[in-house]
Amino acid sequence: MPADERLYFVVYDIADAKRWRSVFRTMRGYGEWVQLSVFQCRLSRVRHAELIADLDRIIHHDEDHIVLMDIGPADKVEPKVVSLGKRPYTPVAREPIIV
Repeated sequence: MPADERLYFVVYDIADAKRWRSVFRTMRGYGEWVQLSVFQCRLSRVRHAELIADLDRIIHHDEDHIVLMDIGPADKVEPKVVSLGKRPYTPVAREPIIV
């Protein structure tokens, strides 16, 4: 696993339902779903660049908006999160990827 992984929150507002579903499916390949239009991801620099390129091909820049928030080094940062409601927040864990 790359030691340079960083934790990101990705939040998006997509104007069209078809593009929203495409962004959602793409995001599932990069991180963990937190709630509607919000994902948390552990990404290396390469995966971060790939994610941006994938999303850039899907969205309409004049109608849609995506924010990628860099929280810090994935193994060192402890996000301070208040979670209200039935689903508790848990940081995304490092897991092996089988290719």
